[in-house]
Amino acid sequence: MIIKILGVGCQKCKNLDKLMLTIRDRYNLKYEVQKVTELDDIMEYGILMTPGLVINEEVKSVGKIPKEKEILKWLGVE
Repeated sequence: MIIKILGVGCQKCKNLDKLMLTIRDRYNLKYEVQKVTELDDIMEYGILMTPGLVINEEVKSVGKIPKEKEILKWLGVE
Protein backbone atom coordinates (compact mmCIF):
# COMPACT_ATOMS: atom_id res chain seq x y z
CA MET A 1 0.00 0.00 0.00
CA ILE A 2 1.24 3.47 -0.82
CA ILE A 3 0.19 6.55 1.13
CA LYS A 4 0.88 9.97 -0.37
CA ILE A 5 0.91 13.23 1.52
CA LEU A 6 0.27 16.09 -0.90
CA GLY A 7 1.65 19.45 0.16
CA VAL A 8 4.49 21.89 -0.24
CA GLY A 9 5.72 21.59 3.35
CA CYS A 10 3.26 23.52 5.53
CA GLN A 11 2.86 22.58 9.18
CA LYS A 12 -0.40 20.68 8.52
CA CYS A 13 1.41 18.61 5.88
CA LYS A 14 4.21 17.78 8.32
CA ASN A 15 1.68 16.88 11.02
CA LEU A 16 -0.22 14.58 8.65
CA ASP A 17 3.03 12.88 7.68
CA LYS A 18 3.88 12.30 11.36
CA LEU A 19 0.37 10.99 12.02
CA MET A 20 0.59 8.48 9.17
CA LEU A 21 3.96 7.23 10.44
CA THR A 22 2.61 6.98 14.00
CA ILE A 23 -0.43 4.99 12.85
CA ARG A 24 1.80 2.67 10.81
CA ASP A 25 4.00 1.97 13.82
CA ARG A 26 1.20 1.79 16.41
CA TYR A 27 -0.84 -0.76 14.42
CA ASN A 28 2.13 -2.53 12.81
CA LEU A 29 0.84 -1.77 9.32
CA LYS A 30 2.77 -2.17 6.11
CA TYR A 31 2.66 0.88 3.89
CA GLU A 32 5.04 3.36 2.38
CA VAL A 33 4.55 7.08 2.99
CA GLN A 34 5.55 9.31 0.09
CA LYS A 35 5.62 13.10 0.09
CA VAL A 36 4.40 14.86 -3.05
CA THR A 37 5.66 18.45 -2.90
CA GLU A 38 5.73 19.66 -6.51
CA LEU A 39 2.72 21.85 -7.27
CA ASP A 40 2.20 20.34 -10.73
CA ASP A 41 2.18 16.82 -9.24
CA ILE A 42 -0.26 17.87 -6.50
CA MET A 43 -2.63 19.44 -9.02
CA GLU A 44 -2.79 16.18 -10.99
CA TYR A 45 -4.91 14.88 -8.11
CA GLY A 46 -7.39 17.73 -8.58
CA ILE A 47 -6.92 19.28 -5.17
CA LEU A 48 -6.51 22.97 -4.47
CA MET A 49 -5.97 22.85 -0.70
CA THR A 50 -3.31 20.98 1.23
CA PRO A 51 -2.63 18.73 2.89
CA GLY A 52 -4.01 16.02 0.70
CA LEU A 53 -4.08 12.37 1.70
CA VAL A 54 -4.02 9.76 -1.06
CA ILE A 55 -4.33 6.05 -0.33
CA ASN A 56 -3.61 3.72 -3.25
CA GLU A 57 -4.10 6.59 -5.72
CA GLU A 58 -7.51 7.54 -4.27
CA VAL A 59 -7.85 11.00 -2.71
CA LYS A 60 -9.29 10.53 0.79
CA SER A 61 -8.84 13.92 2.42
CA VAL A 62 -8.21 17.51 1.31
CA GLY A 63 -7.30 20.60 3.31
CA LYS A 64 -7.39 19.04 6.77
CA ILE A 65 -5.85 16.44 9.00
CA PRO A 66 -8.37 13.61 9.30
CA LYS A 67 -9.06 11.93 12.61
CA GLU A 68 -7.14 8.74 13.33
CA LYS A 69 -10.35 6.69 13.46
CA GLU A 70 -11.29 7.86 9.94
CA ILE A 71 -7.82 7.01 8.61
CA LEU A 72 -7.98 3.54 10.16
CA LYS A 73 -11.30 2.95 8.41
CA TRP A 74 -9.76 3.94 5.06
CA LEU A 75 -6.87 1.57 5.77
CA GLY A 76 -9.28 -1.27 6.56
CA VAL A 77 -8.19 -1.55 10.21
CA GLU A 78 -11.52 -0.56 11.82
